[in-house]
Amino acid sequence: MTTVNILSGGAAQGLVRGLADAFKAQTGAGIDGEFGAVGIMADKLRAGTPADLVILTQALLAKLAEEKLVVPSAIADVGRVETSLAVRSRDPRVTATTESDLREVLRSADAIYVPDIKASTAGQHVAKVLNQLGIAYEVASRLKIFPNGATAMRELAMSTATRPIGCTQATEIIATDGIALSGALPPGCELVTMYTAGVTARAAHPKEAAALIALLTGADSKQLRQRAGFAG
Repeated sequence: MTTVNILSGGAAQGLVRGLADAFKAQTGAGIDGEFGAVGIMADKLRAGTPADLVILTQALLAKLAEEKLVVPSAIADVGRVETSLAVRSRDPRVTATTESDLREVLRSADAIYVPDIKASTAGQHVAKVLNQLGIAYEVASRLKIFPNGATAMRELAMSTATRPIGCTQATEIIATDGIALSGALPPGCELVTMYTAGVTARAAHPKEAAALIALLTGADSKQLRQRAGFAG
């Protein structure tokens, strides 16, 4: 059986998983690949990791196209994703409608679960926001940093801390059992990221990769995208 290999940001993992059966029924092909921090996935492609398809931020896809690693004519936007707060399902939801609210929410947490603060989109943003709020040093010892948002959220679900909180892409929160989406970041701290898919220049199965992009971005999967946390 033909298998389409993907290198993708963790934000798209739930969506891809949700479309795997439909893709197999449509094309007879399976899906395999890696999901993680977008910077690491881009570097894997640059290093020659075999991939037919990449799903990364719009900005990274543009760079990879310039580097002739992605086919410019085979790029399509999947949707926008908010960086959001998460709590364990059994914990009260938190809300942060202002920067001051967010500062207090983060200060009151005894563990803060986040993805890689250097290579992931959400992690980089969390580091920026902590500096912006003036509490980076204060909460540094409470940061629980993991390679990607999916791992960070799984660890949050199992946390034994008293008042843990998480921050990553909404799609990764929605896709993880045991945790709940607790709202977007407030104005001035928000981040909305466009995720984009593209066929790689060295794709072994470019036709199937293009078919998967059409499925990911098409009208028939709009409701699934929305449930997964993507906005148009």
